[in-house]
Amino acid sequence: MPSNRIDATLTAEQRDQAKAALAALAEALPFLIDLNPDERADSPKFGEKKRSFVSQALTVAEEHPEIFPESFSLAEFRADVQLVETLYPLRHSIEALFGKIDDTYLAAGSEAYAAALLAYQYAKLHNVTTSGLEDSLDDLGRRFARKTRKHAPAA
Repeated sequence: MPSNRIDATLTAEQRDQAKAALAALAEALPFLIDLNPDERADSPKFGEKKRSFVSQALTVAEEHPEIFPESFSLAEFRADVQLVETLYPLRHSIEALFGKIDDTYLAAGSEAYAAALLAYQYAKLHNVTTSGLEDSLDDLGRRFARKTRKHAPAA
């Protein structure tokens, strides 16, 4: 049996508590939006390195509001920067938690898959002598069925 890096059980109560906590988080942040792929692609890219640029630009704008046209809303700019700065630690914590959830999911899934491969091999060996597992082996074996490649006809 492969190494066992994760040995845990998520009870129904724990799952329900986590789902309730996520629902409470979503409820606490009712302004969150969902960007579609086009909106994401069309947005100027923003990341860690650009946070300080944004903060410095806000400082310049606040110190010299006279250089901006009336159409430039310093209040909206300030509100966006404040939202970014307020969301930053929350986003960082959620990313760290998601990373752990994702790593745990990957480890448990990998271990389960490795065990499933062994179970399949043992079932095939057992079937050689008993022939009682053909239907189950056929179902499992479909996972490994090779798809034939269709070649384009020669011109």
